[in-house]
Amino acid sequence: MKLTTKSRYAVMAMAELAKQDRPAADAVSTSADPPTPVLLATLANRQSLSTAYLEQLFAKLVRAGLVTGQRGPRGGYRLAKPSDAITIADIVHAVDEDTKATRCPSPTQGCLPGGERCLTHDLWAELSNHIDWFLSAMTLADVVGRQVQPIVAAIRQSASGSSSASTSSSPALVLEALS
Repeated sequence: MKLTTKSRYAVMAMAELAKQDRPAADAVSTSADPPTPVLLATLANRQSLSTAYLEQLFAKLVRAGLVTGQRGPRGGYRLAKPSDAITIADIVHAVDEDTKATRCPSPTQGCLPGGERCLTHDLWAELSNHIDWFLSAMTLADVVGRQVQPIVAAIRQSASGSSSASTSSSPALVLEALS
């Protein structure tokens, strides 16, 4: 299982867009003022990505309701919701990326002849679940605010030091328990 450039580039561009959406500390703005749309060329340039490739990815992100586009001379893209309401899993799934580590053709059919599951199926299925859980625990706001490492450290500490918050809990419950 490998996350491709689709996921990585989509997350990079969305993080850059979220960074642009954040009001500067010294800027005077009201919450009624929507952020200025950002051109894909600007996002591509800042992250050293292909604009043509971002166009394909942003079409999927628009369909998923994660970004909105505005045409015209003052056009561009902006987040459709706050960065703390968009998880990295939302972005990965929006660009049709699969975090499945098994080779099974479907959730109900195994990879062996006759649809039987192999001996390692549970191992790879749980890895897939863990990846999805982790990506669901991280928001764009966490990435832009450089909070990924502190959150991971808190999750590890909680998992090793306490049975009240385990990795089988939902990310929201674990993160709530850590705050």
